[in-house]
Formats: sequence, C-alpha cells, structure tokens
Amino acid sequence: MKHYTSINDIENINSWIDEAKEIKANPLANKELGKNKTLGLLFFNSSLRTRLSTQKAALNLGMDPIVMNVSGDAWGIEFGDGTIMNGNTAEHIKEAAAVVSQYCDIIAVRAFPSLTDKEKDESEQILNSFVKFASVPVVSMESATGHPLQGLTDAITIAENSTKKKPKVVLSWAPHVKALPHAVANSFTQAMQKMDVEFVIANPEGYNLNPEITKDTPIIHNQEEAFKDADFVYTKNWSSYENYGQNLEVDANWTITKDKIGDAKFMHCLPVRRNVVVEDAVLDSDSSLVIEQANNRTYAAQLVLKKILEDL
Repeated sequence: MKHYTSINDIENINSWIDEAKEIKANPLANKELGKNKTLGLLFFNSSLRTRLSTQKAALNLGMDPIVMNVSGDAWGIEFGDGTIMNGNTAEHIKEAAAVVSQYCDIIAVRAFPSLTDKEKDESEQILNSFVKFASVPVVSMESATGHPLQGLTDAITIAENSTKKKPKVVLSWAPHVKALPHAVANSFTQAMQKMDVEFVIANPEGYNLNPEITKDTPIIHNQEEAFKDADFVYTKNWSSYENYGQNLEVDANWTITKDKIGDAKFMHCLPVRRNVVVEDAVLDSDSSLVIEQANNRTYAAQLVLKKILEDL
C-alpha cells in the first residue's frame, strides 16, 4: 500500500477487519517491522484520539513518531501554484513536503475543511498536496471530506459487536451548537457500503450528505422510522451540504435518547456534547460502545501503518 487517504483504499474490508482483530490480540507482534522508521504526524487542527492512538500504533510497530502542530509551530504554508508569496505564508508546500519526506518514512496529515468553499474543500488541497509533493507514503488522519482511520475503526467495532449475520446500522444526524464537517459521516457511509449490513441514513430535510458518497443508500427524514429494528445507531452531527457549511434551524428532538434507540448499540466518534447530541442515559448505559471505539482507533491505525511498512 502506498497511501491511505480514503476508505476506498481498502479492497476487502472483511480481511482488514480480521487482520485488525489479530493485531488487537497481540499488538506487539510486529514490533520489529517499524524499527528505525519514523512517522511524522502533522496536525493543522486539534486532536485527542487521533493523535494519541496513531502515536501508540506507531510505537507498537517499533516506529519513532514525531508530532508537529503545524498551524501553531511551523511557518505559514502556501499551497497555491504560481503564488506571489508576499503575504502571511512563508514556505511553499513543494519545499515543506520534500523536507519532511527526508525526515520521515511515512507522513500522516490532519486538516479540516473551511466549510465556506465547497469546491476548495472537495479538492482536498492540503492532503493532496502532501500526496503530490512528498516522496514518502501519506496517511489521512482526517481531511476536509473524509476520516478513513475512524471509518475503519467503526467497521472493526461493528464486526466485533454484531450478533447477526446482517445487522441493521443507522447513521443518524443529531443537533450541535456549531457547524461541523462531513468527514466522519462520509467515511462511515463508505465503510458500511463495503460491509454486509442493512445501512440507512437518518437526517432532517436539508442535511443530506454528498449524493456522490451516499449513492443508493436509503435516506430517511424520520428518525424514529429509521431506528426501527436497528442493531447499531451511529450518531454524528454535520452541517448542511446543499447550503454548504450552514447550521439550519432544526427541531432539537433529533437528540438521541434511550427511548428512541431501545436495545440498539450506540456509537459516536467522540468528542460528544452530552445532552445536546445524546443524553446521559445512552452514553452511560451498557449499550454505549464509544470507549471501545476509541480503543479500536489504535488498531485501525496500526493496521494501516503495518500495510504501508510492509511495502516500503
């Protein structure tokens, strides 16, 4: 594997899940694989689980991780071609990516969207610039439109907790105090489309995701209808795609409650705003898988790094 920037880089998700389970059972089995190899973690945006789990994954493989908060610690990076750099940016991505490639064997990048310019966000300027100008493999730790490490994590978690051959999985929008990206929802959708599950999306009118990603997945605008017979309810807020980046006025009754989900397992990528997105009674119940999901972030990242290291 050269790069991991999308769930679609996974050819057979079931075999990946099986391999992730093996890694989870013996996380230090490949400790020699990453010996004398360096992983550069570049954060243009904040992180808790992604940062710590990817560092731990690298350490489990014997790698040496280097972490940099690019937006605060580095020179301002210019991504445009032919730009006259007489403004706030002091370094061009062409030099930055080339230099980091000399220090690191793999580069992992985290960069959020602007949520103001749909075309620019969908071009994945930051992530694709590293792919273009770096001479080493690149891993997405969340980009403007996708979070493939989280999507793989969620597939692993569902596989581990499913008691049915073909469980029903619902991705449900929930309220939030601010506009959020589509990345997690997009990658979760793509992951579920690769699995043998009954998958539906529940969201209010005006909040449909990018139709090029949802494709033929059923979209239901009645949350309770969507939750009927659900085995897993994955909850995430996202801003409007059609009215790009906006938080439209929506009834707060889309908050997830125990009465709504019944016996279904609850999932969320975290962080989550209690009693806005989901009530305490769900998060604190035995049905909540959020801590288990967070734990699986390490093994998803470790699997991706392992596959890349094996091809170096």
